[in-house]
Amino acid sequence: MAPGMIDEDTPSSLSSGIRPPALRLAAGSIAVGFLVLALKSAGWWITGSAALYSDALETVVNVAGAAVAFWTLRIAAVPADHDHPYGHDKAEFFSAVVESVLIIFAAASILHHVWLDLNHGHVIVAPLRGMALNLLATVINGGWAWFLLGQGKRLRSPALLADAQHLGTDVVTSTGILAGLVLVLATGTVWLDSALAAATAVYILWTGIRMLRLSLSGLMDAAPDEQTLERIRRTVSTHADGALEAHDLRTRQAGRLTFLQFHLVVPSAMRVDEAHDICDRIEAALKREMEGLVVTIHVEPERKAKHSGVVVL
Repeated sequence: MAPGMIDEDTPSSLSSGIRPPALRLAAGSIAVGFLVLALKSAGWWITGSAALYSDALETVVNVAGAAVAFWTLRIAAVPADHDHPYGHDKAEFFSAVVESVLIIFAAASILHHVWLDLNHGHVIVAPLRGMALNLLATVINGGWAWFLLGQGKRLRSPALLADAQHLGTDVVTSTGILAGLVLVLATGTVWLDSALAAATAVYILWTGIRMLRLSLSGLMDAAPDEQTLERIRRTVSTHADGALEAHDLRTRQAGRLTFLQFHLVVPSAMRVDEAHDICDRIEAALKREMEGLVVTIHVEPERKAKHSGVVVL
């Protein structure tokens, strides 16, 4: 350990700890995805609707995304080792990136299908039966998305949260498609079916690009939001009695973990054990305030101070 570094976390203690519950939830998403896919595919097969085709195709992406999430969660569960001393949690962001790319691919495929339908024409058959199957699938998807979102927040899992957000998008598009098909039946305007599919594709494309941007931000070690940073600053300031200053605060995200490091300036005459006690107090307060926080504090003498009083920069 370098001089001046006070840190209780060793590589072995940074075992990612993505718990078996997260893996079970990812496996559950695969099972739910296959069930929903079967229902939506049957609805499209019965009706020949381009809009229902677009909905079924998005569910194919759901299943693929759930499988990728399960795979990356297994990687993230591997404890920290010699080659990866900070653990494997960041693997979850790869899941979100892959799912984003799959969403964009699905949007392109839907637009291609719409183009073919507009050029060759199509007829919607047995619409009520197909819509009933799609409605059942949407209800199942909505319930699972709501449950998965809560569990993803509790477990601080980017992979589960990305999966939940994608399922939520699927519910929105499915609801819009069903409402649109009611309009198609009421007016007899078949081309509205293709228009619905195209609108769905555009919405899916926008969602995929937004998810991709957020996922890449995580891979690039983006800092947490300003609200989280302010909580960290306030906690350090409140529990830094005896220190002169805290500065050069830096953070980065890695899956469910947030890595925090900063410099703590103490009086030159302060004993090492006294400085260590201050660091322990700050670290304990921070970990009470934020789950999944890994703290590194660099202790410096007062000649390194940049401001007067306890300041967090």
